[in-house]
Amino acid sequence: QVQLEESGGGLVQAGGSLRLSCAASGRTFSIVGMGWFRQAPGKEREFVAGISSGGSSTHYADSVKGRFTISRDNAKKSLYLQMNSLKPEDTAVYYCAAGSGVGVIPSRERSVAYWGKGTLVTVSS
Repeated sequence: QVQLEESGGGLVQAGGSLRLSCAASGRTFSIVGMGWFRQAPGKEREFVAGISSGGSSTHYADSVKGRFTISRDNAKKSLYLQMNSLKPEDTAVYYCAAGSGVGVIPSRERSVAYWGKGTLVTVSS
């Protein structure tokens, strides 16, 4: 079993940056893909970024490509999301997610086995 806890959310002005972190517990962290999802007010949760178990492969939603960077440190059992050039439309609760199997990079909710509780990011205009 994997437990996930996000941190790093907050209020930032448009154009600013934030770095989200996700601390994981459990022995399987290093062998599963990880990802970030977000849910804006009144909208469905959506995929933001995903990373393979070893960190060599990453995927991004078109809306964040070139602005966000996902990374992980398996020794620290941690996942990160560096968010630059933030826009008001990036305002959402951001969730850390663990893939449902070895090598699975979670890019859809059905491929997620574990969720964190989320951290709120608010971007003001």
